[in-house]
Amino acid sequence: MGRKPTAAFDAKAFLTKAGTGRSISAYRKKQVVFIQGDPADAVFYLERGQIKLTVVSEQGKSAVVAMLGRGDFFGEGCLAGQPVRMATASAVTEVSVVRVERQAMIRLLHERSIFSERFMAHLLARNVRIEEDLVDQLFNSSEKRLARVLLLLARFGKEGATEPMIPKISQEVLAEMVGTTRPRINEFMNKFRKLGFIEYNGGLHIHSSLLNVLLHEKPPAA
Repeated sequence: MGRKPTAAFDAKAFLTKAGTGRSISAYRKKQVVFIQGDPADAVFYLERGQIKLTVVSEQGKSAVVAMLGRGDFFGEGCLAGQPVRMATASAVTEVSVVRVERQAMIRLLHERSIFSERFMAHLLARNVRIEEDLVDQLFNSSEKRLARVLLLLARFGKEGATEPMIPKISQEVLAEMVGTTRPRINEFMNKFRKLGFIEYNGGLHIHSSLLNVLLHEKPPAA
C-alpha cells in the first residue's frame, strides 16, 4: 500500500495553542512591531498580511532589506544570541503576528520535531534568498531587480499563487528595495504596464509574463 499523504503543517494553529510565552497580536498598516535597537527577546510568526524590515545606518540612510508575507518567521536572530534588533519591523498592510518568547521558542524547537523541521526549512529558504539577493545586486540591472522584487512580493511560484494581486506599495519603498531612484522605478513600472506584465485594477496585479524580464536581456517591444 502507498503511504498516505500527511496533512500540511498548520504553524499558526500550533503556535497559538495554549502555552506560556506565546501571544497573538494585530497591527494596523504602518504600525511598528519592533524598532532597530530594541531588545531581541522573541521570535515572530506572520500569520496574515505583510511586514517590512528596514535598516537605518548611523548616517541616517535607510534601506528596506526584506518584505515578509504570510507564513514567514522574523526576529529569529535572538536565538543566535543577538542582543538587540538589527532592523525595524513595520506593517505594510493590516497584519496578525504570533509572538513567541525566546525561551518558549527554544523549548518548542527541542520538544516538537515537526515544528523544528518547519523552522529549519524557513531558515534554509531565508539563506537561499539572501544568496540570491546578493547575486541579484551584483550582476543584474535595476530593471531585472525590480521584476524579481515584484515577483517575490507576489510570492510567485508558491502553491496557489497565480496572477496574484499585491497590496499597495509605494515607489519609494520599491526604490529602497531595488537600490535605485524613484524616477527609475516609475519608468520601469510604466514600461511593465504597457507590456502587459502588470496592471492596476483595485490593486497591483503581477502576471507571470513578468518573468520575461528575468529570462531575457530585453523584454519584447510593445
